[in-house]
Amino acid sequence: MRDLPQPIADALEEAVFGERAVAYLQIDDANLAVIGAGGDLANYGLELAHPGQPVLEHAFFLEGLLPLAETPYVMPAVEVARGRSADLHFYRDDNCLWLVLLDVTAERDQSRRMQQKAYEMTLLEEKQAQLNRRLEATNAELRATQRDLLSSREALQLAHDRIQTELSDAAKYVRSLLPPPQTEPFAIDWRFTTCSELGGDAFGYHWIDRKHFALYLLDVCGHGVSPCLMSVGILHVLQSASLRDVDFRDPERVLAALNASYQMINLEDLFFTLWYGVYCPDTRRLDYSSAGHPPALLLDRGGARMQRLGSGSPPIGCMPNARYVGQHVEVPPRSKLYLFSDGAFEIQLPSGAMLNYEEFLECVRRAAMAHDHSDVDHLCDELMGLRACAAVEDDVSIVRFAF
Repeated sequence: MRDLPQPIADALEEAVFGERAVAYLQIDDANLAVIGAGGDLANYGLELAHPGQPVLEHAFFLEGLLPLAETPYVMPAVEVARGRSADLHFYRDDNCLWLVLLDVTAERDQSRRMQQKAYEMTLLEEKQAQLNRRLEATNAELRATQRDLLSSREALQLAHDRIQTELSDAAKYVRSLLPPPQTEPFAIDWRFTTCSELGGDAFGYHWIDRKHFALYLLDVCGHGVSPCLMSVGILHVLQSASLRDVDFRDPERVLAALNASYQMINLEDLFFTLWYGVYCPDTRRLDYSSAGHPPALLLDRGGARMQRLGSGSPPIGCMPNARYVGQHVEVPPRSKLYLFSDGAFEIQLPSGAMLNYEEFLECVRRAAMAHDHSDVDHLCDELMGLRACAAVEDDVSIVRFAF
């Protein structure tokens, strides 16, 4: 590349900087403060990152990554602000760390669309293969008698109906394990929409003792019987507090114990995300920790202030020695806390693009301020109305606590 004529080299450099919206942050290794910044910072929501400010105050996507043990280091396709995705390139120079961001949002969206198409093609091929097998059996019987053919068709329909019934019963069983909405001592409401296949969403809440109330939502990766069974098992562990020598009032210890028990290498590569909190009504303190799960949203009365409650730790089962950080927050009177799975905001719009996360947050804010009917109904109706098709690709779980 060094041998290229200068006009060609300049054109290539201009193409990279123009199409990739290059931006950079210079970070002090000692106190993780911004030293310098430049490039297309607004593309990543970093236009307010000025020298002297803590870098995590603006670059929330660096939670849990800094300080880095070694560089250079590249983290591909990280979700940053305003629905963008970027490759993060880290370089160390003397006592500072350079972070260079290259926009890969277009590639991410294209990849998601390609994955969806691949999934649809695989499903179509499988359905075609099933149909071919059934036709072969039917043709063999056709050579015998017409009555055998009719019998075969009836048996096939009965088998199909039985499978559909069993899948429906399994979904109903998962729903039966979810606690009912309640109004006292604080109001809890939820909506749970399953996808066309069995999914891995589950949630719950219960009193640990007279002063501590547990609330949690988990999402096992993938679809089918295995993720469904795993989510039911984890839900039972949390409901029965059956982890040995674990204080279920300590979210950090709960997540660490679950990670020790559910390593994906022993579970057919299944892992799960989890948001777990413990609320004390007497002190209005909420202790919480998150394992790769979307942050919970805490809105004060009227929805004027919204806090994102997340800790940036990895999903449970991915790393044996993962560290889970516990945090706490004071819950103002008449606040609303929303827990949700990623199926709630990973929405493909009629245009083919994905819903911007900041737009999702505005949907939550509008729902929290709604007075004409249930805020949960208001939120679900708006999110369902945004979808390109009525069917949901993933389980959608939304739980609201009004303290």
